[in-house]
Amino acid sequence: MMSYKPLADSELLRLMSKGKEQAFNELFNRYWDKLLQTAIHKLDDVMEAENIVQDVFVSLWKRRKELNVTGNFQHYVLVAVKYRIIKALNHQRVRRIYFEEGHGSVDLLDDATQQYLDFTELRQRLEQLVGNLPEKARLIYRMNKEEGMSYREIASELDITEKAVDAHLVRVKKVLRSGLQRFLSVYLFT
Repeated sequence: MMSYKPLADSELLRLMSKGKEQAFNELFNRYWDKLLQTAIHKLDDVMEAENIVQDVFVSLWKRRKELNVTGNFQHYVLVAVKYRIIKALNHQRVRRIYFEEGHGSVDLLDDATQQYLDFTELRQRLEQLVGNLPEKARLIYRMNKEEGMSYREIASELDITEKAVDAHLVRVKKVLRSGLQRFLSVYLFT
């Protein structure tokens, strides 16, 4: 029987995409404790922390065939856990405020719903703007912002200079800032 312990994360991901449960189990065993400790530290709730980390791994398994992690896997799952922690903390905050207000502030729920819808619309607009970028700029932006890759890692992977990576990201930020400012000014003042 093959030992999966010495394999790199990238190789385990490749095997996992082919349905190898042992590769998934190795990734799970490799990162479970670290992710759980991070979640417990942020949430102070062991059950909630376990649920979040478990949800991240379940999501990885479900998306194994289309999952494309080109950067550091540990960073990828850590960011996934942190996003879920943020959602959980926000949910706890809304619940706490709701109960502090005497169980009946419909306005609070309406406001939370509106904020969620506003955020969703803003996120969709950002995704649309990113989708309209030239292919190389879009790739560099996603590698940096979504996969957490450094300028050096991106430059190495794309065989360009770090200055070229920086120049692309400066232009992308200007385009996004401009597109979002127009969106927000129309959205906020209508």
